[in-house]
Amino acid sequence: MENKKTYYISVGNGQISQVKTADTYNFEIYANDEEITELREYFDQAYEEDLGSFVRSHVPFVEYHHDSNNDRYDEQLQKAYKMIYDLGNHETKELVAQMGIINGL
Repeated sequence: MENKKTYYISVGNGQISQVKTADTYNFEIYANDEEITELREYFDQAYEEDLGSFVRSHVPFVEYHHDSNNDRYDEQLQKAYKMIYDLGNHETKELVAQMGIINGL
């Protein structure tokens, strides 16, 4: 049997916490250790790609739509939001669906 725990997720800063504090969090999910590790990897990879996009933004002749770092950043966030949706409580599922960022919801 899977041993799922409650986690509070803040996508903007990639924070995953088991403690519900006064800090803002976006979503509540129920996940096991392996799922949290996978979600953490999505956040970490998105952060790495975001750094690459930051560097690209200082090179004026590389256009946004030719930025592979940005595409990979978007892909990692899509994976993270899909996972948050799949593991989320009812309110989380509704919020992610209303955001319209996952194809097919």
